[in-house]
Amino acid sequence: MKRSSAIVAALLTGLSLTAAAQAPAAPAGPTKIAVVAFQAAVAQTNEFQRDFADLQKKFTPKRDQLKALSDEIDGLKKQLQTQGSTLSEAERASRTKAIDDKTKQLQRSAEEAQNDFKQEMQDTYGTVANKVGGVLIDYAKQQGYTLVLDGGQQQVAVILYANTSTDITKALIDAYNVKSGIPAPPPQPAAAAPRPAAARPAAKTPAAH
Repeated sequence: MKRSSAIVAALLTGLSLTAAAQAPAAPAGPTKIAVVAFQAAVAQTNEFQRDFADLQKKFTPKRDQLKALSDEIDGLKKQLQTQGSTLSEAERASRTKAIDDKTKQLQRSAEEAQNDFKQEMQDTYGTVANKVGGVLIDYAKQQGYTLVLDGGQQQVAVILYANTSTDITKALIDAYNVKSGIPAPPPQPAAAAPRPAAARPAAKTPAAH
């Protein structure tokens, strides 16, 4: 996850620096600063919400499969507990081995599924974040901002105070939704909120691996 976060951050950093290199030098003048919760902005766009819902549906069969295997293991353990005293030593050993084998299978399958889900979610987030970063740069130029700070929880420098009028998170989300043309997805069943790794346009730093 940390390595994927660094990749996404590097992509956005490259985007920011490329745009900055192409843009003419800004004339000297008053500094106009804005604050944005970049990670939250990406996660709240219609596109990410839609793609994340699709990703959850994609992995539903695998979750059902893992649950079925877990329930099977629980059933076998209960049988062994209730019938253990009546079984021969060989039969008890055979059943214990079967439970151990299925438990190992469950652990391997669960780990693979979790890794696959995390990777696909990171890819989904990174794709949208890269595009939102471009919209952020365009929006900042149009509004005359000379500096945009990430006010999210993952930033290195902590912002101790920011007037609410400087927060452009909602404006960025709205601007991106308009540009993407993707409507808001229908309400989804209550589930854990996605927590993609933080990525934000910033000054170029070496990507950590």
